[in-house]
Amino acid sequence: MSGLHWESDRRLTAIGRTALSVAARQAVVDGEVNASTSVLDYGSGRGDDVRGLCGMQFQAQGWDPFFAPDATPRPADVVLMTYVLNVIEDPEERHQALQRAWGLAKRLLVVTTRLTWDRSKVQGRQYEDGVLTSRQTFQHLFSPAELRSYVEETTSVRCVSAAPGIVYAFKKDDARLRYLARKIVPHADWLASDDTGSAIAAVVGYTERRGRLPRLEEMPLEMANLLAHLRSNELQRIVKKTVDTEKLEAGVKASTLSTLLFLAVELFNGRGPYGSLPISLQLDVRTFFSSYKEACMRADRLLLKLRDDTYVRGAMQASKVGKLTPTALYVHRRAIDRIPTVLRLYEHCASIAAGRPASWTVAKLRHQGRAVSWLDYPEFDTDPHPKLHSSYMVDLTTLKTSFKSYEDSANRPLLHRKHEFLAPDDPDVSKYRRLTQSETRAGLYRNPHLIGTEEGWEAELERCGRELRGHRLVRRRS
Repeated sequence: MSGLHWESDRRLTAIGRTALSVAARQAVVDGEVNASTSVLDYGSGRGDDVRGLCGMQFQAQGWDPFFAPDATPRPADVVLMTYVLNVIEDPEERHQALQRAWGLAKRLLVVTTRLTWDRSKVQGRQYEDGVLTSRQTFQHLFSPAELRSYVEETTSVRCVSAAPGIVYAFKKDDARLRYLARKIVPHADWLASDDTGSAIAAVVGYTERRGRLPRLEEMPLEMANLLAHLRSNELQRIVKKTVDTEKLEAGVKASTLSTLLFLAVELFNGRGPYGSLPISLQLDVRTFFSSYKEACMRADRLLLKLRDDTYVRGAMQASKVGKLTPTALYVHRRAIDRIPTVLRLYEHCASIAAGRPASWTVAKLRHQGRAVSWLDYPEFDTDPHPKLHSSYMVDLTTLKTSFKSYEDSANRPLLHRKHEFLAPDDPDVSKYRRLTQSETRAGLYRNPHLIGTEEGWEAELERCGRELRGHRLVRRRS
């Protein structure tokens, strides 16, 4: 069998879906696909994403060589290329398909493939650079880093890993920077306004959160119209008189640190000139720093500190949130923005390199080496000792990734002392701490090496004559 003449039966890889694909859903969640964007699903299979997006009142069309061959793929703002590259057995054809999809994208190409950790689910033998299945289908499985590099080499633009196996390639770099800014810099949502008073209140709220007054071009159009009759100095006077000083100071600190974080991540990914920054970040730099050069120098020092083991360990020890172990700091996603800035940079660099998974509960930042794991505990809020569903790890020194699912495991790892993963002022902390105190008094933590899994924990509960009812520890019924 020759790879030059044989073609796999690719139509058999098109599965039916009742919901949007992971990639389409990610693009919607990220705001890249919305009511004002046109979408082309290039290699649309059975057309489920197109139907789903149209059902959401979005402008979507599809093209597929087997299921929609008569459709003419027209250029669109966003082109989705979902699980297409991995089913093409000819490397040259694979490359050409990506080039054609890129040529049809006006603003953004979203590329999604199956990943190397799916190998156990693909039954077949090695063929060329992939796997040939008994159904005569082909799968080339990518690593997250390989996928990002492959798309970058083909499109000649810097790409972003939106999630594991999902890469965004933006036509213009300013669009990529706006995407990163939304991810890294806390987004100052505007309150709804229907009169001048509520519009002024919204400006006050923005000023407190951002640490500075907004410019007219940062405001929603309807709000700008409501305030059009006020002169600029008059609006400033009203806001300065109304704003809460402590909240304003907190906003200044948060925006300063977030700007440094963005600039440091941008250097990791390739930093552009001041004029390439989104307008809100340009204004942050102008307000909180003496110059763009000074801001970049401070961001560079922050990135250098990320390489310093002693500094990183010190930041973890000084963190007011998270659980510190001899090897790593564990932080719940609700508290991730409260860790020291160098540690936020650590987590963001990993997410940019290989994608942060859509579902995760706790981030694990190793201080021995540089690796970040995102751990998913879906029942964290309801289960007193939530079980681990999956783990996704990125090694920043090698960019290698690993994924492990515990969904079908009979003896899953589980968590204790849930309050330690959260910020001290989290509303659930007191409830979780009371449970930990009850379990400590009952002697359940005397053998810590036994309680890390379901079976070991259940055995210790039985030994101590206890059982759990929600987040309450009670005596076991005989």
